[in-house]
Amino acid sequence: MSATVKKNNKNVDANHPGPVKSILAGGIAGAVEISITYPAEFAKTRLQLYRQVEGVKGKLPRFGLEWYKGCSTVIIGNSLKAAVRFFAFDSIKKTLADENGRLTGPRTVLAGLGAGVAESTLVLTPFESIKTAIIDEGKKPNPRYNGFLKGSKTILKDGGIPALYRGLLPTVARQATNSGVRFTAYNSIKQSLQSRLPPDESLGTVPTFLVGSVAGIITVYCTQPIDTIKSRMQSLTAKQEYKNSFHCAYKIFTQDGILRFWSGATPRLARLILSGGIVFTVYEKVMDALQIF
Repeated sequence: MSATVKKNNKNVDANHPGPVKSILAGGIAGAVEISITYPAEFAKTRLQLYRQVEGVKGKLPRFGLEWYKGCSTVIIGNSLKAAVRFFAFDSIKKTLADENGRLTGPRTVLAGLGAGVAESTLVLTPFESIKTAIIDEGKKPNPRYNGFLKGSKTILKDGGIPALYRGLLPTVARQATNSGVRFTAYNSIKQSLQSRLPPDESLGTVPTFLVGSVAGIITVYCTQPIDTIKSRMQSLTAKQEYKNSFHCAYKIFTQDGILRFWSGATPRLARLILSGGIVFTVYEKVMDALQIF
């Protein structure tokens, strides 16, 4: 009986990792993921910033170094974002979970929403604003922003702290929905598959990657319209073009049509299929490695 209790306690502890482990595993997972998938993020953002009324041909440049503009910003931001996301999710999960460390569907959604609000408010909005500005400025012949440090300095000089929080509302809405959908899909599918395995056996690398990828696909189509509004609100011309996020949505709908809300969905889908697989797989593997400490 004592062996069973010990085993159960070990399982519960694994479901409730400490804050340092959550932050470390999340940060590593975020850095690895974005280093691999950044070109898709660049393509998505450039397509979202394209306006039909501009009449510009060739929305994307030829593939090359330009596709990595803003990459350093996003690597730093994505590491911090993933660290905050997993730390917040694991903390909320620990509070809401039952004695076996499991969450019901609604509680998983709530934990995911909380993680999304935390990461978007503390980390994502400032870094997304800098990334979007660098990519948007990159369309000009002589861009002023070259890299994270110079871009940040120039943006702060031009607009102050408020410039870093452009598009806060759609970013929080996007990320809360994003994390809510992603964690719910991932946990639901993972728990369903895990229930078919022996108690001491965990999902392998390939199944974990596939579950994360499916969660990424579901996330894209549920949250793409909010993501498009967010990118527009963080563009360099947003202050002149839009009164607020709702006005931005109205102008996209009336000027470009409803399908424009899903612009950039293909590269974002490509990224999140890989992203979901990579980030959850790396997180789980790093967390497994940290269990020895």
